[in-house]
Amino acid sequence: MIKKGIILAGGMGTRMSPLTKAVNKQLLPIYDKPLIFYPLSILMLSKIKDILIIVNKGQLEQYKRLIPNGKNLGIKITYIEQDKPRGLPDAFILGKDFIKNESVALILGDNFFYGQSLSKMLFDCVKIKTGAKIILHKVINPENFGVALTRGKKIISIKEKPKKFLSDLAITGLYFFDNKVVKYASKLKPSKRKELEIVDLLNEYRKKNKLTAEFIGRGGAWLDTGSIEDFYKTSNFVSAIENQQGLKIACLEEIAMLNKWIKKKEVNNAIKFYGNCEYSKYLKKLI
Repeated sequence: MIKKGIILAGGMGTRMSPLTKAVNKQLLPIYDKPLIFYPLSILMLSKIKDILIIVNKGQLEQYKRLIPNGKNLGIKITYIEQDKPRGLPDAFILGKDFIKNESVALILGDNFFYGQSLSKMLFDCVKIKTGAKIILHKVINPENFGVALTRGKKIISIKEKPKKFLSDLAITGLYFFDNKVVKYASKLKPSKRKELEIVDLLNEYRKKNKLTAEFIGRGGAWLDTGSIEDFYKTSNFVSAIENQQGLKIACLEEIAMLNKWIKKKEVNNAIKFYGNCEYSKYLKKLI
């Protein structure tokens, strides 16, 4: 059972400049909550309580003002500063002392997931004992993503932004690895763009027949908020769902309460912390 998770919240966010010149992208709002709440909620829905957040150098205090150490949510959050982006697998090198001999989940800080059966799928993923598991989602423009060719749940081939059609199943920014991931990541060589590539890491597992997949079905959604257009599409999606249903997506305190990690006292403290806002009004309804 995976008990540790990493959120990779570094990067320059250049596609969203000038917004990201002063504020990290993951602290910008998706509707009524900072973007970082959404990947954090996915790890919490996976019942992962020990979380490492990797942030840009100089931006640590911004995060700590929002999410100090996780005690208010009944979890443990630690931070590591990254001096510059070196690719996704660098998260496992930076997080070596955090991971130790455990298996680990990794989610990108700008990825958004939603779906009715999401919690069940996540719980199936964290049961992984050996190998690696990725989450795939059908897309209409696979040439813009890393894609996977599958046979059942087994991964046959992986290609980054293929020019020729290979598959319409995009690799999302949520991964589950056994404890060999640090060793494999440490042996990777930088690509032409001078970064460690997640595809190369996944191929290490694929070559050993240790890479499998889970699929986000028709009722689910995965959105990458890397561009300003996608960012606002996601915000509009959350707004539509929340205002239609009266339920909040990625309400951290609600997830923590449902997991029985916190009680009413912590929720009341959260209401005081957030102040007079719609998020606080929602928390008041919970208790």
